[in-house]
Amino acid sequence: MAGNVLEFDDTNFQSEVLDSGQPVLVDFWAPWCGPCKMLAPTIDELADEYDGRVRIGKMNTDESPQTATSHGISAIPTVMLFKGGEVVERFVGVTPKDKFASALDSHL
Repeated sequence: MAGNVLEFDDTNFQSEVLDSGQPVLVDFWAPWCGPCKMLAPTIDELADEYDGRVRIGKMNTDESPQTATSHGISAIPTVMLFKGGEVVERFVGVTPKDKFASALDSHL
């Protein structure tokens, strides 16, 4: 994981994501998920490019099933953009970087 990619879990999701003053992009993933591994470099690049403007992190759904379940994660990778504690964008599957960038830019 890149230095700017945060790690979220069931214990810190409320404080780190829902209560954040900045938009937060969360990649719901699992270590065994091939498409998740394909998406990882894109998440790393976005974290570097949006550092200081958007919080970007990953949540392992195997280790934090409570949050994944409560947000209706039924397929991974699922990437959700939260703003003001609400989901404002949702992407399922391997998504091109420009789609994430467009969504992030529209919510800054």
